[in-house]
Amino acid sequence: MLPKTNFTPPFTLTRASHVSLGVTDLEASRDFYRDTIGLVVTEETDNAIYLRGLEESAHHSLVLERSDEAKAHRVGLRVRTDDDIVAAERHFKAAGIEHERVEKHEQGPTLQFTDAVGTHMELTSSMSLVERKMQNFDEFVAGAPQRLDHYQCVTYDVQAATDFWTALGMRISEYTAKDGTDELWGTWMEVKGNTHDLVFTNGRGPRLHHFAYTVPDATALLHAADVAGATGFGQEIDRGPGRHGISNALFLYLRDPDQHRIELFTTHYQFIDLEEVPIRWDVSNPKRAQLWGMPASNRWFFEASEFPGETVNEPLLKANPETLEQFLGVH
Repeated sequence: MLPKTNFTPPFTLTRASHVSLGVTDLEASRDFYRDTIGLVVTEETDNAIYLRGLEESAHHSLVLERSDEAKAHRVGLRVRTDDDIVAAERHFKAAGIEHERVEKHEQGPTLQFTDAVGTHMELTSSMSLVERKMQNFDEFVAGAPQRLDHYQCVTYDVQAATDFWTALGMRISEYTAKDGTDELWGTWMEVKGNTHDLVFTNGRGPRLHHFAYTVPDATALLHAADVAGATGFGQEIDRGPGRHGISNALFLYLRDPDQHRIELFTTHYQFIDLEEVPIRWDVSNPKRAQLWGMPASNRWFFEASEFPGETVNEPLLKANPETLEQFLGVH
């Protein structure tokens, strides 16, 4: 069932903001995201490295945290003001949702919580400002990622995840459903006016499938693939280059040294006007994921980053997507 957006939510979300990852070799991960992806290193400490895209003025959009295990620590969203953090605390307390106010480096008031399907989330209302580098064209290396745009999470219950987030003000721009029905298999939800900030797709979860940065154009996407090949990460191109049906973006997916997945893509169309209706895709339609080319591999469909301490549950809806391995075996 397709839920309706709550246009008077208890607090105001504004955009996808930052993601924190546990990595087992901090220096190797820094080198990958700086040299193969092209992110800017804002700051390094003994146990964490803070990175951002070239056009970002916030202190960080990616935090690499030294860890014994490669896990997805937190998926971060921004809220509009400090008052929204207070309102979120009030809402979560009333709803019985576990939450905690924490101090985070170079962030304003920050609230951590777990959503209805076990996704580890973090809200903040501000960050320290740093120099934008969007006109430092001499520093555009690899894919020249500009800004963090969205996340895709895998969940065992897409309906529950979608109900939770639309109640907090997110709008569905596109969705996949069982053929001929509105049984939800994937939802693309936004608050900032393009097609998505947060995506949930059916599978073993909760897990983080990927986080995504925009790149300037298709040439940057191809250059990122060339750089990955030159730096020894060619085999870690997980999918693409290709073009999605959902969102209409050109894309390239890569895996980092700990197998966390990042997407580079050429951004989305606008989804702002309230009379817009979500685009529906049959789950059997392969064009939803890729308009041309072959399907993704087993690892793209079935591998993702777990959250610390969360049990990974089997999906309520049993899926058998056609993978690259199946496609080649048949054809």
